[in-house]
Parts: sequence; C-alpha cells; structure tokens
Amino acid sequence: MTTPSVDANRTLIGSAEIDRIIARLAHQIVEPQDAQRGLYIMGVRRGGEALALRIAEKIKTMSGRQPQLGFLNINLYRDDDISHELPDSVIPAEVDGKTVVIVDDVLYTGRTVRSALDAVTDLGRPGAIRLCVLVDRGLRELPVQPDYAGRTIPTNPDQRVVVTLGAAPSDSDQVSILADTA
Repeated sequence: MTTPSVDANRTLIGSAEIDRIIARLAHQIVEPQDAQRGLYIMGVRRGGEALALRIAEKIKTMSGRQPQLGFLNINLYRDDDISHELPDSVIPAEVDGKTVVIVDDVLYTGRTVRSALDAVTDLGRPGAIRLCVLVDRGLRELPVQPDYAGRTIPTNPDQRVVVTLGAAPSDSDQVSILADTA
C-alpha cells in the first residue's frame, strides 16, 4: 500500500494559518498539570529556534508567565552523517524537575528528536519531556511521536518539507513541499 501524499512544489500553509497553529500549540503546551511545575521550551538549533521563540512569546502573552527558553545544538548526539555548523547550545537554567518541551519545525525520521532527547538528559533530570513540531510528515525510522503537532502532512521519501519561519510573524512565513532533486 502506498502512502498518500500531497502534490510536490507548492505552498501548504500560509502565514495566517501558521500563526493560528502556534497559538493552538501554545495553549496545548500549558494545559497539562505538569506544565505548572516549571515549563522549559527548548528549540532545536536551526529548524526549531524561531518556532520555540514564537511559542514562548505566545505562552507569555496568554498566561502572563514567561517560560524558560533555550536552544539545543544536537550535532554531538547525531548518529547519522547530517551535521552542520551550528551555534552552541544556550541553556540558561536547570532542567531538573521541569517540563521540557523540545521544539522542532518538522518531524520526519525521528533521528533529530532522539539526538535532542540525549542532549536534554545530559543536562539533568527533567520531570517530563514533551515534543512539539509544526509539521509531522510521517515516515519514521525510530519510534517517536509528537505530543503536539501543528499539522500532519503525509509525504513520500522523495519530497522535502521546507519551513520558512521568522522569530516574529511575517507575511513570508510558510510551509512548502518540494520534490527532492538531491
């Protein structure tokens, strides 16, 4: 049976819908009781940074409480050949006992998330770790599922999901799908 997928080379989500998705994700993140013991939003370097900033700002606006915010460079934890020069991790507070929400733009194979889990547990012992993604595209290689997903978009391995997202809302924010020519 083949996986249903969207047509290649087109915009799937525009800026207005992305803003609504971020608001919904922020509400879902603060709703569970365990989020009240201390919330730590951690963006995975590059893809998850802007999304983490926007979710943290939305949480602050709606709840009046600023969650801790950090950024993870997971290159040392990767088990594949994908690595890029990335800024160092920024971890301004302890994670012990807190609810840590790992934030990334796209969930695909699960390898980035596995690396992020290793990085977080090296920092201490969180009370809980959750996963938040803007797009879940399926096709996992590892048994990883998001706790919070903005949209689930079935894809094929020969497609690439591209997220254009700034730290502040912009008309250029979008999620597109491209035929992978590599």
